Amino acid sequence: MQRWRGLEAVPTGWGRSVVTVGVFDGVHRGHQQLIGRAVERARERGLPAVLVTFDPHPAEVVRPGSHPARLTTLPRRADLVAALGIDAFCVLPFTPELARTAPAEFAHEVLVERLHAAAVVVGRNFTFGHRAAGDVALLTQLGQRFGFGVEGLELITDDGITFSSTYIRACIDAGDVEAAAAALGRPHRVEGVVVHGDRRGRDLGFPTANLATAPFTALPADGVYAGLFEIKDRALPAAISVGTNPTFSGKVRTVEAYVLDVDEDFYGFEVALDFVHRLRGQERYADVAALVEQMHRDVARTRELLG
Repeated sequence: MQRWRGLEAVPTGWGRSVVTVGVFDGVHRGHQQLIGRAVERARERGLPAVLVTFDPHPAEVVRPGSHPARLTTLPRRADLVAALGIDAFCVLPFTPELARTAPAEFAHEVLVERLHAAAVVVGRNFTFGHRAAGDVALLTQLGQRFGFGVEGLELITDDGITFSSTYIRACIDAGDVEAAAAALGRPHRVEGVVVHGDRRGRDLGFPTANLATAPFTALPADGVYAGLFEIKDRALPAAISVGTNPTFSGKVRTVEAYVLDVDEDFYGFEVALDFVHRLRGQERYADVAALVEQMHRDVARTRELLG
């Protein structure tokens, strides 16, 4: 898959293509359906499928300080859509200038002049252009004017719930990682670099890998989770703690993973944590002995749930 940042990165002589446009944060089951349709249309026509996304999130530019929690990093997003068959991943820097672009100008400059869209596949609720003035109906009119077809898909639902990035963020914020996984089609992942912590876990007999995560990362609610610690193509079972360590009167929110049955130095490595099950909420214990007893139970439960 080709990866472009900015329209100037589109190769000279790029021909016709089938395009899908959106933020696609999470690449959840609704996104997967949309991307699948775009890839299907592209294969029918013998054309490449191009996915256009934005960075930073448009909300942060339109309403500074409102950047939503990020479900997927851009590299992760690219990897996920590549696995779905996308041929080119185009990231448009979302600037104040782009935010002021009129819908017709966006369609002409991005979809026609640069990507030479033969067809565009978007969600039924898709909006674009200055003040989100453009919708699927207007895009369809512009397609008739500029020579590309438009398909607006209804978002996938399950038991009356429409899968959306907003819904998944709410699940994660509540610690309901199982519901988030059902909507994502896979466990929610948090990525980061292992950094030095206070080494308290090793003193307690549970050495942990402390993750430094990027700003805006969607972290599950404070608590303990069973999940997978992924490093260098290895997926290792782990008990994961998110919170401030109240037993020790901590004030800084941390993400720590105790990797079962492995004693290795992970410092400095980029790793990923997949949150599979929530074990319990964060609690303050009367003393260290009570905490250690609970940690043994957490590890046993993690082992049981992850097999």
